[in-house]
Amino acid sequence: MPTRLASCSCGQLTAQASGDPVRNSICHCLACQRRTGSPFAQQARFPRENVAVAGQSTQYVRVGDEGTRAVFHFCLACGTTVYYEPEALPGFIMIPVGAFAEPDFPAPTVSVYEERMHSWVVPPPDAEHYP
Repeated sequence: MPTRLASCSCGQLTAQASGDPVRNSICHCLACQRRTGSPFAQQARFPRENVAVAGQSTQYVRVGDEGTRAVFHFCLACGTTVYYEPEALPGFIMIPVGAFAEPDFPAPTVSVYEERMHSWVVPPPDAEHYP
């Protein structure tokens, strides 16, 4: 069973995930674009019991496009978001894939909010696609 370590930029806040993610997706919604400063966000979903968090975080609650809330945990020192907890999925923790800093992390299998996708972005063709 693989173990991956997600970390903030300074290393103070970490999330260690055991096993493979149950979902690996990219989101093109405007909130994710703003949160990441990128045209999309990629996140891996893990069962809560498979993630061990260490360090101190500050929280930010964001209301998504469909009205659901998510609690984002970011480092007090460097500001990096290391994980978040979607209110609609209480049994799971989401970890931004970039926090793993693993260039060989698997490609996303789901792409959502594609109606807001930048014209030059090309999701993997075998991914599930949602407008």
